[in-house]
Amino acid sequence: MYHSNQVYPDNLTINHKQPAFYKASSASDKISFFNLSSFFTNKLDKSLLLYNIHQMKVSEYIAFTIDRLPKGYIFTYVDFITEVNKKEAVIKALNRMVESGKISKLAKGKYYKPEKTPFGNLQPNQSQVVKDLLEDNGKILGYLTGYSIYNQLGLTTQLSNTIQIGKNEIRPNFKRERYTISFIKQKNTITKENIPLLQILDAVRYIKKIPDSTVQSSCKRFLAILESLTVKDKASLVRLALKYPPATKALVGALLDQLQREDLTESLFKSLNQISKYNLSGAEKTLSTTKKWNII
Repeated sequence: MYHSNQVYPDNLTINHKQPAFYKASSASDKISFFNLSSFFTNKLDKSLLLYNIHQMKVSEYIAFTIDRLPKGYIFTYVDFITEVNKKEAVIKALNRMVESGKISKLAKGKYYKPEKTPFGNLQPNQSQVVKDLLEDNGKILGYLTGYSIYNQLGLTTQLSNTIQIGKNEIRPNFKRERYTISFIKQKNTITKENIPLLQILDAVRYIKKIPDSTVQSSCKRFLAILESLTVKDKASLVRLALKYPPATKALVGALLDQLQREDLTESLFKSLNQISKYNLSGAEKTLSTTKKWNII
């Protein structure tokens, strides 16, 4: 974040902060969004800005606004309607900007400001592509998980065109540009604080589906991930795991026991049917605790 002076029409100068956009390099990174309404309301002196907007044509206003958006930020015509009450004019102006190459179209009604490189335009990051499915006016709707975060967790080097989202209420898969959007049902209440832990648990649950990886190598990585958690987060992980399938609970228990945290795993052990077996071949090569948890 930095301060800058932008010169607006009629030689009006307004101080404002550069808006922030989502960056994610690890599971613990918190997702942050910003929308156009907060961009105007919180970052600019709105009354002064509107004075100048009213002097502009619709196309000038849209170009003026888009120039100040971060590259890769996704928006729709609705984002402009509150200030320019001319829907058809807004849509036509945006489509003309697509034709000129100034902006790109992600899907019907969704546009973004591309970041240009010598190798072509970069696609928006995945959180931007599905931000309408993750948060709405500050309310958490879902979170990136599965194929979308395996790479961030250090479980694989592969990237996927499938964006997986954890939600309490799931819906059918659908396509958005080159991406397939799919959903994983989450039985726990989703909060900003527990999303990194839910991402870890989802990865443990689908350990056999992690691309270009093995159960053995994934268990080694999970040990490092769990060891880095605070005691409080480890305890929260166990509490959240209780709503996961038995095989997930067994593997989380075995991983924590391997880290000598048997004091945390009693509830997981008691929740399991002691007759059931869990086929996770390869886990025994990393974990000496698999026999207790009936992992074969």
